[in-house]
Amino acid sequence: MTKIKQILLDCDNTLALSEHLAFEACADLTNELLQKYKIDATYTGKELLTEFVGQNFRGMMVGLQKKHNFDMDQAELERYVNMEVDRVTAKLLEKCEPCPGAPEMLEWAKQKGYPLAVVSTSAKPRVVASLKKCNIDKYFKDEHVWSAATSLNPPSSKPDPAVYNFAMKELGVKPEECITVEDSKSGATAAMRANIPFIGYVGVYGIEDGKEKMEQMAKVLTEQCKAAVIMYDWKEFPECLKKIEESS
Repeated sequence: MTKIKQILLDCDNTLALSEHLAFEACADLTNELLQKYKIDATYTGKELLTEFVGQNFRGMMVGLQKKHNFDMDQAELERYVNMEVDRVTAKLLEKCEPCPGAPEMLEWAKQKGYPLAVVSTSAKPRVVASLKKCNIDKYFKDEHVWSAATSLNPPSSKPDPAVYNFAMKELGVKPEECITVEDSKSGATAAMRANIPFIGYVGVYGIEDGKEKMEQMAKVLTEQCKAAVIMYDWKEFPECLKKIEESS
């Protein structure tokens, strides 16, 4: 049995119940943008979440341009990205809550001596806001919180594995020495492409969407993204980690 040297964790809807809050905050901004370009379409936060779950705002804007056939120049894209970060960060600092059981399992991992890091698609200020409001920022060094949107040059977004590859290079670890926890297909695909064994966390779907959606995502993460194990509740984390270590 090989002990894992590094635990890498997604943040949104894995550690923190942040996705629905973030998409609520950016829905108004998205609709302002579409109105500016005279696009006859509007989105609710729920609709954005359904269509673009796992993507950062930059990736979502690229997708919207393709879908609705309009073009933003780079300067305007950057301006909207910065506006979205400010709006989402404010909402997260006000309302974000942890995924049930996540704080307790972070404490368990710390006591067991596992190094912890965050590898997220979202902009770092947004990630830090979620961690702080959930009172779990104490488990992560600031320099070990990475964002595909703001830690990389050029910026990226999962399912591109670039942010995972960057984090592993900075930490000096190999994929087989790590595990990660992901809740979305895009995040899980990034982990798979980076060759990192991952735990598919689907408990958030049970909280927000019901058992049927939870089981659907368990199937997607297992069959399409090759999850090492599925985790329905954070209290299962020690056993999930044990299974991965015993198989390595």
